[in-house]
Amino acid sequence: MFSYCADPDTLSGLSWLSCYLTTGKHMGFYVSFGTVLLLLAITAPVSLGFGFVGAMLARSRVLPLAWIGKAYIAIVRGVPDIAFFLFFVIAFDQAIEWIRHKTLCPDWTDPIRQGNDFVVCDAAKMPLSSAAQWVHEVYGFTLAVITFAIVFGAFAANVLYGAMRAVPHAQMETAEAYGMNRRQAFWRIMVPQMWVYALPGLSNLWMVLIKATPLLFLLGVEDIVYWARELGGAKTAKFTSYPHGDWRMWYFLALLVFYLVFTKLSEVVLERLMVKLSNGQATLSGEKQRKAKA
Repeated sequence: MFSYCADPDTLSGLSWLSCYLTTGKHMGFYVSFGTVLLLLAITAPVSLGFGFVGAMLARSRVLPLAWIGKAYIAIVRGVPDIAFFLFFVIAFDQAIEWIRHKTLCPDWTDPIRQGNDFVVCDAAKMPLSSAAQWVHEVYGFTLAVITFAIVFGAFAANVLYGAMRAVPHAQMETAEAYGMNRRQAFWRIMVPQMWVYALPGLSNLWMVLIKATPLLFLLGVEDIVYWARELGGAKTAKFTSYPHGDWRMWYFLALLVFYLVFTKLSEVVLERLMVKLSNGQATLSGEKQRKAKA
C-alpha cells in the first residue's frame, strides 16, 4: 500500500510492520470482520421471523400446524449445531442442484449418485464453474445465512412461544370482553406485551449467535477465523515476502478482544431496550420505573 513497501527485504521495525499489516491478505482479514457483522445484521431479523412463525404454529389450535411448529422447535434444537451446519448445507446445496439438473438436463442418463460422488450436468451446478468469484462468495454466504436462520429461528421460536404463554390470560379475556376477536387480541394485546418477557431469552440467544459466527469457517466462508489461522501461521521467506514465526496467538487474541468489545456493546444496547420495553408494563422492572417516577 505504501510506496516504501516495494522491497520488504529492506524494511525493519515499524516500517516492516506497517507494510505487513496492509498486504492484500490483511485487507481480506479486515473485510472479514464486515462479513461477520453483515451476517449478524441479516441473520438476527431473519431468525426472529422464523421464530415468530414457529411460535405461532406451535400455539395454533389446528393440530397439524401445531405439530409442525413443535417438531421444528424440537428437531432443530435437539441436533448439535455443528452437525446441522455440516449436514444441512450439503443437503440443501445438492437439492438445488438436483432440481436444476432435472429441469435443465432431462436427457441425462447417467446416475446422479455415483458412489460417494454427487454428479450433475455442468449447467445444473450452483454456482456455475464459469461464474465470477463474487458469485461463489455470495452463494456461500447466502447458504450460511439460511442455515443460521433455521437453527437460531428454532431457539427463537421456543423463547417467543414461552413469552406468549407468559402474557397474563386476563389481558386476553379483557380484550375479548371489549369486543376484540382472537386475531385483534393477539396483535394488539399479546404481541406488544410478549416482547418484555421474550427479551431476556432473545438477549441470550443474540450472545450465542455472536459466539457461533466462527462456524462460518466450516461453511467455506472466509471469515475472521479463517484469516487468523492463515495469516498467523508460520511463514518463511520461501512462501511470503514477510516471513514470521507462529503468530496465531496474537491474531486470535485480536479476535478475543473484538468479540468481548462487541458483546459488551450488545449488553448495553439490550439493557436500554429492556428498560424501554418495561415502561408501563406490569413487571418488576416496569413497577420499579413507576415507583421511581412517583
